Amino acid sequence: MSYIEHLAKDKKLAKTLANAPIKLKKEKQVYLHLCGSIMSQQLSTKVAAVIWNRFLDLYEDRSPTPEQILATPYETLRGIGLSNAKARYIQNVAQFALEHGMEWKQLKKMSDEEVIAHLTQIKGVGRWTTEMLLMFALGREDVFAADDLGIQQAMIKLYKLDNTHKKAFKEKMQKISAKWSPYRTYACLHLWKWKDIGV
Repeated sequence: MSYIEHLAKDKKLAKTLANAPIKLKKEKQVYLHLCGSIMSQQLSTKVAAVIWNRFLDLYEDRSPTPEQILATPYETLRGIGLSNAKARYIQNVAQFALEHGMEWKQLKKMSDEEVIAHLTQIKGVGRWTTEMLLMFALGREDVFAADDLGIQQAMIKLYKLDNTHKKAFKEKMQKISAKWSPYRTYACLHLWKWKDIGV
């Protein structure tokens, strides 16, 4: 059974599946993807893309190793538009990749929760960032980003949820999303798209 058939059993979610199917990509340079995620936090897509390209332009082949990122002067990272905190966090990621490993092969063997536990040891990397990494770099099919504002907004709109009480709201979201398993990542992708095109 394709993920579309499974998710379409939820009649409300079925409304968001018009632009299916979506394919998940895998990014082999996990540390680089994680740096990109940190850079784009709380920025518009457009601004994030500009900063990301400036960052890649600092390196000859636009594909820096953790060693090269660590060797980049802090002022240079600030100079491309990164805040103090983000410049530090990116160097934290590179340091962690060198000391503890962030190889594709290594992470592939871990469960989602193990990947989250491994990477949230890095200062500046939280659960949400790691969930995005699981979806967009590791291509995991069953991740539900309950803390993502876009997912919350889409579910409030689609399921008429009340978010006055955060705890009860999150529990309701988790309960609805449990039916989407083992394809919760796809459900999130469709919810984001549906919210953005405002159908």
